[in-house]
Amino acid sequence: MIIGIGAAPGVAIGRAFVLPTWEWDVPDQKMDVVDLTREFERLTEGIRTSRCEIEDMKKEVKEMVGPEESSIFDAHLAILEDPVFMSEIKGIIERQYKAAEVAVKEAIDHFVTMFDLLDDEYMKERATDIKDVGNRLLKHLLGAPEIKLPSDTQPYILVAKELSPSQLVHLNPKHVLGIVTLIGGKTSHSAIMSRAIGIPLVAGLEGRREEPFQTGELLVIDGEEGVVFIDPDEETQRVYEEKQRKLQRKKEQLQLLAQVDAVTRDGEHLTLAANISSLRELETSLKHGAQGVGLFRTEFLYMDRSEFPSEDEQFDVYRRIAQGAAGQPVVIRTLDIGGDKQLDYFALPEEDNPFLGYRAIRISLDRPDLFLTQLRAILRASAFGEVRVLYPMISSVDEVLQAKALLKRAMEQLDDRGEAYNADIPVGIMIEVPAAAAIADLLAEEVDFFSIGTNDLVQYVLAVDRMNEQIAHMYHPYHPAVLRMLRMTVNAARERGIEVSVCGELAGDERAIPIWLELGISKLSMSPQSLLRVKHRVLNTSAAEARETGRQCFGLGRSGEIERLLSEFVIPVAER
Repeated sequence: MIIGIGAAPGVAIGRAFVLPTWEWDVPDQKMDVVDLTREFERLTEGIRTSRCEIEDMKKEVKEMVGPEESSIFDAHLAILEDPVFMSEIKGIIERQYKAAEVAVKEAIDHFVTMFDLLDDEYMKERATDIKDVGNRLLKHLLGAPEIKLPSDTQPYILVAKELSPSQLVHLNPKHVLGIVTLIGGKTSHSAIMSRAIGIPLVAGLEGRREEPFQTGELLVIDGEEGVVFIDPDEETQRVYEEKQRKLQRKKEQLQLLAQVDAVTRDGEHLTLAANISSLRELETSLKHGAQGVGLFRTEFLYMDRSEFPSEDEQFDVYRRIAQGAAGQPVVIRTLDIGGDKQLDYFALPEEDNPFLGYRAIRISLDRPDLFLTQLRAILRASAFGEVRVLYPMISSVDEVLQAKALLKRAMEQLDDRGEAYNADIPVGIMIEVPAAAAIADLLAEEVDFFSIGTNDLVQYVLAVDRMNEQIAHMYHPYHPAVLRMLRMTVNAARERGIEVSVCGELAGDERAIPIWLELGISKLSMSPQSLLRVKHRVLNTSAAEARETGRQCFGLGRSGEIERLLSEFVIPVAER
């Protein structure tokens, strides 16, 4: 048995197919000065072709698993346009008279070596992106064929040193039972994509085995436990075949719950809605029994294009989602760009800390032309369903008043055009900035509902970037300070008589159910993939017992103690 990192859950049993390394030997060719122009032209054409391929892959992934996962390729496009990376390549060509492919190979090696020397797993994994983009560029400069995975063999477990997003795009779950990579971890792009596609993945096996993997070896992998068995004995194979059957049965049983209400054993009802970014995700959510849309991320309408979407384009999407929800609430969040979400055609300023900078509602209020276009589209859609509007990253009452004034202006503009809309459309704000939680009582006077975005709230309360591997261990959603912020927000909403829901990742964490029941939060919005699992937990939970556990959590002073208590409460249903 080899122990690695469980990066995507599931069990796979099958023969290995070892993927050849996607790299080429490049002879060190010197150019004559008269040939430099031709080398720059070859480089430009290689970049253009690579960009087209990456954009095609992004569209393919967006259609397959959704816009969030497809944004992985934004990082690849950014590398092709990165001035430091490109000036390194051009400098080698110009100063050392080297062929374009030699310059690209040397630049790749330089940056990958530099990142590998950093004691930061996140940066090491970003080195994979540079290799992926660089090798794609090399492929075009050398005229080399792309390595393709076999599709005419029995299903196999793919083994690779590392697997790039470019290669993952073309994986067919019918052929690939599971994946083993020698490097990488839970935050790598291969892990993100594997989880989205539903293929088990064990990563980080480099140095764990003396001899290399061989094509044809029988493997058993467990993507949750992070273990790999090579040529397992009959007993091991039997144990994991049974585990595989249990996982499949559980998946089928969960699907049966799609049309069942989320009601605790003692009769407490919770509303489980979905966080979505597209019409496709709405379809998946409804199949999983979502009771409406708790968060529609509109920023994905603004991506993968060369200009801002028009009012009619936005209206068409919002209307179809409102109608598709069949009378259930649809909460539409206004544009939330900035931070890690950029638009190619809208140049945001260079900032030392973009997550605390020009983003979300700050951009909308600064650009009323863009904001009014979106507000009119949302208002028009409100005539076709139970639509609500949600403002992100609010930190003051003034921002809410400005947004409400612009909403009123948008209504007046629609009145002038004779357009129908819901004049009483509910207005809410995201509670994701500590300042908003601290003045929740004042904000509650101005809006109809709160939606707590726990992802950013935890980051801002704890001053911890969860994508930074060096401090990711300090990202504690169950930190006492976070729980106090939650209670402060809920109490303010209750005193004002407005609704409060949760739409961050914590909403999809089964362990948090005692916290929500103790606080009196009955509406949760989560990823479509979490709906059935959370519903299953709710159906097998006693609200009274959960509240008692929640009360104990609020009396504890350390994150670890709270997490242990909540984990102990989550007893597998099989033991009930």
